[in-house]
Amino acid sequence: MALQPAAGARDLNPREVEQNRAICAALASTYRLWGYQEVAPPTVERISTLEAGGGIDDRELVRLVADDPLGLRPELTASIARAASTRMAGLPRPLRLWAEGPTYRSSTGDSGHQRIHEQWQSGVELLGEPLATADVELMRLLLSAAERLGLGARHRPQLLVGHHGLLTALLAQVPEQQRSAARAALTGLDALALQRLALSEPQRQRLGALMRLRGEPPQVLYALEQWLGPIPLVAELAATLAAVAPAASRRQVALRLDPSFQPHFALYDGLVLKLVCQGPHGPVEVASGGRYDAL
Repeated sequence: MALQPAAGARDLNPREVEQNRAICAALASTYRLWGYQEVAPPTVERISTLEAGGGIDDRELVRLVADDPLGLRPELTASIARAASTRMAGLPRPLRLWAEGPTYRSSTGDSGHQRIHEQWQSGVELLGEPLATADVELMRLLLSAAERLGLGARHRPQLLVGHHGLLTALLAQVPEQQRSAARAALTGLDALALQRLALSEPQRQRLGALMRLRGEPPQVLYALEQWLGPIPLVAELAATLAAVAPAASRRQVALRLDPSFQPHFALYDGLVLKLVCQGPHGPVEVASGGRYDAL
């Protein structure tokens, strides 16, 4: 019998189990107060579902040995979107759903061997609401959940906000053949990769300035207007952030606009967000998500 867990896995002691259970109960009560109903997507899905239309790298999927191409879910969103498009297709919109459960991701360790990362995820999905009010609702719900968990000033919470369409607009002046590499360099904060791109010096300097552009929304929005002009997307984003700002201020959460921010999974095509707190050894990502109309 092996005496150690699988690479990337770990045992939870009784105190950790109780802490996780209390966190999940607090989040569940918050979701219900906001009118969200619980669903339970399967842990095992077809690979085509788990890839989320190309939004999730195939190398991160934990595959199963089976007659069909099956794997373990790396997150909950794709499974809930599949169910909403099939079994729940006839239900009136918008759908307000929440779920919790284990997720599994694969990576390659320093030794070259596979590592399996098991995590517990809890989150909500708002489906069938195309208006920007959905973004405001979810951001306010996130702030409410953070408050319910006791996150406050001592944790120095920051809510980072970006937008997939905004980054696309900012990259429109980059030669088409360089846009994908430029996006990867910006979202990865890779200044060296940016310098290696075949761009003119003014273009490279502008992208460098974009990589450094983040902070309080009014200042960042002003800079974006200087670059892009008064386009509707900037105005809509400004209205969304203004609607969320009072709730963030009351809960002592710093609202930060970061045009180059994109979450780990490429599921999203609209507003994206990440809640970060300061841990004992550095920043800790508490929550992330965004709008995924195309999924």
